Amino acid sequence: MKIKNVVFDFGQVLVHFDPEYMVGQYVKDEADAKLLEEVVFDRLYWDKLDAGTISDEETLEKCRKRLPERLWEVADTIYYNWVYNIPEIDGMRELTLYLKEKYGVKLLVLSNISKYFDNHSGEIPILLPFDGCVFSSRIGVTKPSREIFEYLCKKFDLIPSETLFIDDNSANIKGAIDFGINGYIFDGDSEKLKKYLDEILK
Repeated sequence: MKIKNVVFDFGQVLVHFDPEYMVGQYVKDEADAKLLEEVVFDRLYWDKLDAGTISDEETLEKCRKRLPERLWEVADTIYYNWVYNIPEIDGMRELTLYLKEKYGVKLLVLSNISKYFDNHSGEIPILLPFDGCVFSSRIGVTKPSREIFEYLCKKFDLIPSETLFIDDNSANIKGAIDFGINGYIFDGDSEKLKKYLDEILK
């Protein structure tokens, strides 16, 4: 069946989510930077942020307990500015525009990501061509659970077999395939992805 919908993950597919880079925009001391990277971006908090079960304020309060007081202010700065420190992956913006113009497919984003990002997603240029987004924190369900793919399809009236999901995580791709959605594991090569999409969409 022809693919009519192309769904992208966000981090490591459309943009680089790189805590070392994010911290490095504000901190040059190597030891401080390493500590801030480990604490501010600890998956202990970010998994809960993705699930929508912890607030920004609670996250930073927990971070402060693990940081010297002299780093509290910069930790806040890093946290509240990470959405502006996510460089686009080379070729991905051009690819999304190409897909829209050449094939007219529905473009969507499905991402495990926090409410803070959701609140600022309108400021992210690479998302402008997309027809819609599903962010895990808003619905309290994360990939690779079946429920999030079911929610995606219901919300945007998608037929799973007509849908392709692109993610860098093999477990998430397996979750999509188990639900009946086609999957592509992204390895950072936008040109290779473009060739694949041209093959299946032409």
